[in-house]
Amino acid sequence: MALSKADVNNINITAVASKAIRWNSAADGFESGALGGSMVLLSTLTASSSATLSFVNGASSVVLDNTYDSYVFKFINIHPETDSADFTINFSIDGGSNYNVTKTTTLFRALHSEADDVANFSYIAVDDLAQSTADLIILDRIKNDNDMSGNGTFQLFNPSNTTFIKNFISRTAAQSGGTYQADLFIAGYGNTTSAIDAVRFKFHTGNIDSGIIKLYGIT
Repeated sequence: MALSKADVNNINITAVASKAIRWNSAADGFESGALGGSMVLLSTLTASSSATLSFVNGASSVVLDNTYDSYVFKFINIHPETDSADFTINFSIDGGSNYNVTKTTTLFRALHSEADDVANFSYIAVDDLAQSTADLIILDRIKNDNDMSGNGTFQLFNPSNTTFIKNFISRTAAQSGGTYQADLFIAGYGNTTSAIDAVRFKFHTGNIDSGIIKLYGIT
């Protein structure tokens, strides 16, 4: 829709919030259109004493291919059966037969105790990976008290591309070790030019007692 310059002087701020305004030289006027970058919910998995939660392209209506350039996983109230368990992620290039993509990652953490006697921000070398096929820890030492859980977001970029390695970033929060709030920042890459077509979440020990993971495609 073309808008005149006079119209722009009287733009309703509510309309601007939901529309992109740009100059169209061919129409000699301003043009509005829907903003891009919306999140499309593709799949939801709910844990109930589950060993793993896995998103496999083409299975159970999961989309994890070149439909979107970026995919976001959101985990909500992830609760372990086993006390102080690490929540992990890994990737597959063979439809979920093996979750063993080689990864290099970095991780830093902000930590604060309930008693206010510990407050630090540090690089956690013990939890990063260097050309490793091991599961990547994205939430560490979650307590299994009834009122405790882990939450966060994990974004995987262009998983089906066969030219570039697969970058990802993660931001999570949990009650680590019982009396600490931990805020984890993670970045890394899967060192493969093969398409990643499956993603698995699990605890390093014990089952996922409860929790929800949602998969979104980013337009």
